[in-house]
Amino acid sequence: MTASLRPIIRDSSAASPDSAPSRVLAIDYGRKRIGLALSDELQLTAQPLAIMKRANRREDLRRLRDICRKQGVARILVGHPLHITGEAGEMADEAARFAARLRKELGIEVDLVDERLTSWEAGQIMAEAGSSRQRKESSLDDVAAAIFLREYLERNRSRLQPVAGEKE
Repeated sequence: MTASLRPIIRDSSAASPDSAPSRVLAIDYGRKRIGLALSDELQLTAQPLAIMKRANRREDLRRLRDICRKQGVARILVGHPLHITGEAGEMADEAARFAARLRKELGIEVDLVDERLTSWEAGQIMAEAGSSRQRKESSLDDVAAAIFLREYLERNRSRLQPVAGEKE
């Protein structure tokens, strides 16, 4: 799947080159687990970070706040699990409410991003890499988060680069 098929639902401008380095945290939201991926400070790469088992709303927010503080997160992406047709279902609505709660409670920019087929793609990547049997049997939520984070970073990079023939 190409990056152009996963538009940002609420797009904000990327950090300017003059601003301090900051990280982007991607969240693959689920009712039992939350997959986390993190960019580097220059927002060039995306790496799976962790799979967080859900506890309760207050505890989940506390743990995410701690991660954001420790890692210097300036923006959060929450995967928006749309149906293949592009329609929002129950989980998409739940993820949107979760994103709004994060924005309110953490005071960090939060964007919803289309995450269609990222879990499937994560499974393909892990199978091709010949990952351990234990990993194959566990959740791939952090890898899925890294996939939509990578696509987001690539889109932002291409938007910031001058078009051929234009002066900088």
